[in-house]
Amino acid sequence: MTSCEPFVKNILEYLIYFHDKPNAMKQTLRILPLLCLFIAFFAAEVVNSQQIRGFDTDFSQRSIDLGELIDGGPGKDGIPSIDDPMFVSQEEAESWINGVEPVISLEINGEARAYPIQILMWHEIANDELGGVPVAVTFCPLCYSAIVFDRRHDGEVLEFGVSGLLRHSDMIMFDRKTESLWQQFSGEALVGDYTGDFLTIVPSQLISFDQFREAHPNAEVLSRDTGHQRNYGENPYAGYDDINNSPFLLHEEVPDKISPMEKVIGVRTDKQVKGYAYSVTRNKRVLHDSVGDEPIVIFHVYGMASALDDRQIHQSRDDGATGVFSPVLNGEQLEFEFTGGEIKDIQTGSSWSVSGRAVSGPREGEQLETKVYGDYFAFAWLVFYPETEMMD
Repeated sequence: MTSCEPFVKNILEYLIYFHDKPNAMKQTLRILPLLCLFIAFFAAEVVNSQQIRGFDTDFSQRSIDLGELIDGGPGKDGIPSIDDPMFVSQEEAESWINGVEPVISLEINGEARAYPIQILMWHEIANDELGGVPVAVTFCPLCYSAIVFDRRHDGEVLEFGVSGLLRHSDMIMFDRKTESLWQQFSGEALVGDYTGDFLTIVPSQLISFDQFREAHPNAEVLSRDTGHQRNYGENPYAGYDDINNSPFLLHEEVPDKISPMEKVIGVRTDKQVKGYAYSVTRNKRVLHDSVGDEPIVIFHVYGMASALDDRQIHQSRDDGATGVFSPVLNGEQLEFEFTGGEIKDIQTGSSWSVSGRAVSGPREGEQLETKVYGDYFAFAWLVFYPETEMMD
């Protein structure tokens, strides 16, 4: 046993003891500074322990100092990815998922599926294939980052698992072919054979189950039949989504642009990245802008619960759901406004949903193109993209 393992073991026992206690997050946060300092000090030793515990990674190839990696506790595959996902109808899913709960909405080549956060909370990665494209549907609770990747890379179809390691509080994934270590937030391989390579991000949305059903009434939903017993529907990070909290297991300084735990919409293009504080988009409801010379429009619609607020996800506060789209449709750049409780385009007065679909009016049935974006805690966006322009 390494010198740091008894301390980590005690911390885990502490967290397990307080898991069902009132104010569990407040109790945990009391020891957070000490925990962060300790883990930062022993980071290199923790990584060495991980190597011994079964990673077959070429650690000689890397773009980072191994000391940046932190052992999150569960170990390699301690959080089991879903590698053979099963799906159910929306009618069957109704028996266990509330309409306000968040799901990752993914549509590829005309085929759509919903991946409930209440399931991904416990697995973090689902390896799937949709519309003929192999994908990794991922969610890191500590960063509130729901990101979908194309699993095709360098002529191979990769399968991903959860390493148990963290960097900047974000999940480190590993591929089962080379066991290279990949940063979930950026899709970049940091250690191993694929060092310096990037996975392709597939556009997706984090919306409520009800909003998904409106957009895709016949689509399937990821099943709770995962082969594992978990408290699906419960949030083990209760109270974490609080603007007054501190990021967990983060010892890097965050640019002083915004409260670290405020949610932001992060938009990525080849030329620029840009962030938008929820406090702005919730107020405006519709926001036109450009990112890297590309016009975008942001929708922010109430009706989706936070995944990391209340212990019971469906009882969490309503943070709303967002969508980021190209306003250009059939060669025409549309203008949108929030009026009469609805999002409408000025040109025709058609009403639009948070999924970017016209639900009534002359343009009914038409669909805007979803951009690559996500909803994140501000600290994560700013740590990975410190140069970002932020609208707050």
